[in-house]
Amino acid sequence: MAEYTGETVVKTVDVTRVYRVERIEVHALRGVSFEVAKGDFAALMGRSGSGKTTLLNVIGGLDQPTEGDVYLFGEPISQLSDRKLTEIRRHSIGFVFQSFALMPTMSAFENVELPLRLVGMGHRERRQRVMECLELVGLTRWAKHRPQEMSGGQQQRVAIARAIVTRPGLILADEPTGELDSVTGRTIMALFQSIAKEEGITIITTSHDPTMQEYVDYTLHMADGQIVNVTRNGNGQNAH
Repeated sequence: MAEYTGETVVKTVDVTRVYRVERIEVHALRGVSFEVAKGDFAALMGRSGSGKTTLLNVIGGLDQPTEGDVYLFGEPISQLSDRKLTEIRRHSIGFVFQSFALMPTMSAFENVELPLRLVGMGHRERRQRVMECLELVGLTRWAKHRPQEMSGGQQQRVAIARAIVTRPGLILADEPTGELDSVTGRTIMALFQSIAKEEGITIITTSHDPTMQEYVDYTLHMADGQIVNVTRNGNGQNAH
């Protein structure tokens, strides 16, 4: 992970994202401003089309804002070179997707190992770190199994192990429980909660399921491309 000693991991300032569909402008984000500190577990909650996935993509550098600024680990994304942004994504951000996005021909071990190969870690150190992460998500006995031999919940745990294997400062999870039953979904959210607290990793997840709010530190409620309310520890407050 990039050297960073500050407390604010993610900060957005008046972020707007406008798409053009033929002659129509679609305002996916409208002046979004918020901060997330180190070790926080936050949820972006809202209906489909509320802007939560677009915001997550902008934070992760997968999309660019039309206006406004995004800061990652104290650095403005807009001023980073493509090389530096790629370095941050590889070393400092872990991504978890609704569809798991695992390589079907690779074992659980190999899927988790892949990011470490990309950053050039040695074989012995790679093996130790991969097994640490598989143990953390409870899948050491499944290390040699391929995705098709696992349940949806197990596949998502492999994806989480892959996301944390580079010791990132930030995990971005887009609807990580969307393909899972409610019981398995709660297990995954509890795992995220544990990782945030024990590993000190900042986690931002998206969801449309209000029952998942009990696992996060606070929820940013979105509608029409804006954060309309923030719920902290069960207490609602207006977003500014």
